[in-house]
Amino acid sequence: MATNETKITIEGKEQVEVNYSQRAQWLRAAVLGANDGLVSTASLMMGVGAVKDDSKAMLISGFAGLVAGACSMAIGEFVSVYSQVDIEVAEMKRNGESKDGDGGGVPSPVQAAVASGMAFSVGAAVPLLAAGFITHHSVRLGVVAAAASLALVMFGLTGAVLGRAPVVRSTFRVLAGGWMAMGVTFGLMKLFGSSAAL
Repeated sequence: MATNETKITIEGKEQVEVNYSQRAQWLRAAVLGANDGLVSTASLMMGVGAVKDDSKAMLISGFAGLVAGACSMAIGEFVSVYSQVDIEVAEMKRNGESKDGDGGGVPSPVQAAVASGMAFSVGAAVPLLAAGFITHHSVRLGVVAAAASLALVMFGLTGAVLGRAPVVRSTFRVLAGGWMAMGVTFGLMKLFGSSAAL
């Protein structure tokens, strides 16, 4: 009797650990998606701002990046998770198991697609909101870079905590990567704009 109770207790702890692990993976994926949206949209806006001082062009390009990126992330996640579901179902059929149940812990493709697209959109909205009410060109570029940097620190910190990685090193890596993306995009577009003007 005691052995059965011990087994049930161990299985219960393992189930809780699996649930927490899956939740942490989902949260970490959401943070990475938001970070992707932030970096790509901020870099796009900085690149456009390098060659045009029109605030409307900068905002439209950022919004287009948000929509295109969110759709791309959602479709990619849908296809990826659906393929994973197909593999799980095929494996269950080979083992003669029923398809009823939790599907081996595989998330719904639709839910995964929506979550991925929304996470990207949240990150992409940061530079858009930062630049939306600023008319001066140089100030707008600075505010976009500052807002993106602050959000990168937050995303890096959250991802490090969820992934149980060194906080300072991981956060700095995320921040440096974002700076590099924005800097390279701004620099190349500035160079391209100068060359085109000649």
